[in-house]
Amino acid sequence: MPTPSANTIEDRLYVLRTRWEHYVAHGRFEQFIEFAVAVNSLAEYFNRLRLPGLVRLCEGLENAALARLGDVSTHPIAMQDTASLQRQLDTLLGSVATSRSSGANRRVQEPFVAAPEIDWIKPRSIWMIAAREKRGMADALRRQLQFFGFKVYEIDWGGEHLPEDRPLAVLFIPAGDAARPSEFKFISAIRESCQASQLFYLGGQSAIEPIVDLMRAGIDVTVPSEDQPSMVLTCVLDLVQTNEQEQYRVLVVEDSRVAVALIQRTLAQHGIDTRAINDPGKLLDALEFYRPDLVLMDMYMPRFNGVEATRVLRQMTAYSSLPIVYLSGESDVGMQVEALRLGGDQFLIKPFNPVLLAAVVKTRIERFRETRRSTRLDGLTGLLNHTAAKSHLNAMVQDSDHRGLTVAMIDIDHFKSINDTYGHPVGDQVIRSLAWLLKGRLRSIDLIGRYGGEEFMIALPGISLDQASLVIDRIRADFSGLPHAHPGGALYATFSAGVSSYPQVDTAAHLTEIADQALLQAKRLGRNRVECHR
Repeated sequence: MPTPSANTIEDRLYVLRTRWEHYVAHGRFEQFIEFAVAVNSLAEYFNRLRLPGLVRLCEGLENAALARLGDVSTHPIAMQDTASLQRQLDTLLGSVATSRSSGANRRVQEPFVAAPEIDWIKPRSIWMIAAREKRGMADALRRQLQFFGFKVYEIDWGGEHLPEDRPLAVLFIPAGDAARPSEFKFISAIRESCQASQLFYLGGQSAIEPIVDLMRAGIDVTVPSEDQPSMVLTCVLDLVQTNEQEQYRVLVVEDSRVAVALIQRTLAQHGIDTRAINDPGKLLDALEFYRPDLVLMDMYMPRFNGVEATRVLRQMTAYSSLPIVYLSGESDVGMQVEALRLGGDQFLIKPFNPVLLAAVVKTRIERFRETRRSTRLDGLTGLLNHTAAKSHLNAMVQDSDHRGLTVAMIDIDHFKSINDTYGHPVGDQVIRSLAWLLKGRLRSIDLIGRYGGEEFMIALPGISLDQASLVIDRIRADFSGLPHAHPGGALYATFSAGVSSYPQVDTAAHLTEIADQALLQAKRLGRNRVECHR
């Protein structure tokens, strides 16, 4: 019976359950491999949704399955091993059901104002367990989390009555740096109750042993005192940030139809798109048309081999860093080393393990894309960096015709004094908070870039100067009321902005220059205001 394409959570859970039931019924080795692939695919899905607790449960089940993988002679596995895997699978499915239920209830009961829409499966509540001595910092962090759309539940240390709403994250804020035995016991109880949540411990010693003790109790992330609370807010916001990425693409260069079918079936389970060619002479045309993230290259093909094809690609700037993974029955280590030396990135032996193939492909593509992203994006905020923002603005001006385009330069007021008074981690969080606010308030078609330091550039197509001024001034007012938590409480920051518009100003460089002049005027007039060039 064909299985559905695994594009939704229902599809993936159906595939997982069905494959496990088939294995339990028949006990065949290839069915066990398909079950392990389904678990790995589900883990990747939860990872894209930034659900670390469910990822951890999937990884635990996958590791337990791989430990029992063996070969054809070891299957079916022993009854006690089957029962153990069944318990882990039941725990995973139960946690998924709990997450979905709480997410659905919240969607009806709690409309979130001024926050991006969150996928229905993502819990948006936070449990905060803070000692009385840290109440000031906890209150500031709570207000900041609420501003970004979280519902924060405050719980006493050792409290027995827990909210029914399972949280996205649990924040433990102890009185001192060393955790007490009673705290370990309470952390373990919370871990058992919130298996799909991420647990943060704000404090602790900067030494391996106490951090390992906290991890064993169930803590996922230990945040040193000097990095609080900016790192906590960054981590929590990252949990719900959805980076919608283009589907992974793999070009398969392979003359065996059986091998191609197996590769495409395996990668399709992980949502990876593939194209296949059986003639390496067509490689350049396929690369130009398909634009893959990775090439799976057979070593031995008609006309010329995979190593020769790879050497050609490495001479071309466009493909010099494109990941290339060899597939071959070649078991000679010397030949493998030589193939890698001549341009390949990794070598997989046929017949390959489907789980390993998928893992290698995803890891290589993720690193490749991250390298490309790092050249365009600002590391702190995830916005376009200076060079990329300028390039994108040039393209927007060329495409705008006469529909109008408004550009604004934004600068955080007195930012140096924030760094000098509260430290750079807090200053970084002020910058990041403004980046999040801009992304939450502006459209997907708008340009948002970190121009440098505490300065941002935005461009709004199809928006008049007056409309842009109102939008930016509303963001300015919101930002001025946003608390930025630090160990002593909370601080508030403001920004100034200057605005210019096209076609009154007719080039990208001139738009930026005029907006910057308006920004200087806003500063001269007292800051915390928006000035327009007319």
